[in-house]
Amino acid sequence: MSGLQNAGKSSDLKKRILFTLAMLAVYRMGVQVPTPGINGEALAAFFAKNADTLFGMFNMFSGGALENFSIFALGIMPYISASIIIQLLTVVIPQLETLKKEGPAGQRKITQYTRYGTVGLSIIQGTFIATGLQSMVGPGGEPIVLNPGTPFILMTMLTLTAGTSFIMWLGEQMTERGIGNGISLIIFAGIVARGPSALVNSFQLIKAGEITLFFVPIIIAFMVAVVGVIVFFETAQRRIPIQYAKRVVGRKVYGGQSSHLPLKINIAGVIPPIFASSIMMFPATIGGFVQVEWVQKISAAMAPGSFYYYLLYVVMIVFFCFFYTAVTFKPDDVAENLKKNGGFVPGIRPGRKTADFIDKVLTRLTVVGAIYLSVVCVLPTILIAKFNLPFYFGGTALLIIVGVAIDTVSQVQSQMVMTNYEGFMKSSGKK
Repeated sequence: MSGLQNAGKSSDLKKRILFTLAMLAVYRMGVQVPTPGINGEALAAFFAKNADTLFGMFNMFSGGALENFSIFALGIMPYISASIIIQLLTVVIPQLETLKKEGPAGQRKITQYTRYGTVGLSIIQGTFIATGLQSMVGPGGEPIVLNPGTPFILMTMLTLTAGTSFIMWLGEQMTERGIGNGISLIIFAGIVARGPSALVNSFQLIKAGEITLFFVPIIIAFMVAVVGVIVFFETAQRRIPIQYAKRVVGRKVYGGQSSHLPLKINIAGVIPPIFASSIMMFPATIGGFVQVEWVQKISAAMAPGSFYYYLLYVVMIVFFCFFYTAVTFKPDDVAENLKKNGGFVPGIRPGRKTADFIDKVLTRLTVVGAIYLSVVCVLPTILIAKFNLPFYFGGTALLIIVGVAIDTVSQVQSQMVMTNYEGFMKSSGKK
């Protein structure tokens, strides 16, 4: 904290922080700009009725933009989906894998493909959403679209695509000229923006006597405990010792030092809960449109709060943990790079033996990470439903909030170290 107090003394860091805050303010103002041709009251009532479906989850990540159906209604989700698709395609398309290994030039090309994919997904999603809105009505039977037809579909598709493209540009500008990861900060801002209204509702329920004062300190203590668990697991590492052999080049001796290979417990991050939540919300969403008896039964059985919902949710989180880790982390490549640079794990032969050892350690870490994600995502949700708590303080939202906060603070600390501020320097105590 002593270093954070000195953050304002660095002119460059101050400019970056102010620029990031200004871009977030622009994003939040855009969330309040509605898309033309929509009955706002009917749409708000529709979202209130379908809060536990896929619409509710997307509305959470967009910071309420989808509920208001603003120009940023699609949010940054198309960009995230395009990024994940490109990452998965690098496994099956050799050309993309070659670009990934080419350094900054290849990364710029992959970023360009991601932008094209974002625009394409936005056009598809915008068209489907505009078409679907024309057939939707509010709880009272009032139409959501005031003037349906092809002009409305085209206008809405273009508006939503332009809004997502602008958000993508904002995120890239924050990453380049601000502090922290811009895309993550946009999601962070969208989730946090809904916090004040949730707190106000909580105080109103406490005042009305629907929540007793006895539960308030228990709820706060539990929230602090959940945040502490997330911070511990998100920052925990398994450090594999690495020893580099000495090499003689000319008259100089290189290598001989010891290092370590840090492996995070939760390598997949928040991707597994996001994917699992999206899939698990589909039955409830489909059940809201298809009025068939067997579809309604499946939708009811898979509704949030049921036993089968939590069971499949945990299974999918575990599956996506292993799947995403296998896609993004290659033990064979790590072992090969160590071998090329003269590095080895003490007691393990370089090459295949090293790859097998890293894979074994990674599998054990992924098991622990999957259990951690499952508990954090499911347990708070069960307690919220059991005690009828008025706000959501666990699951994917809290993982994103804490994860982005940790990453942003780390980048602030890195900037402070670069400017040689004492608060982040592990020196000998010299003033």
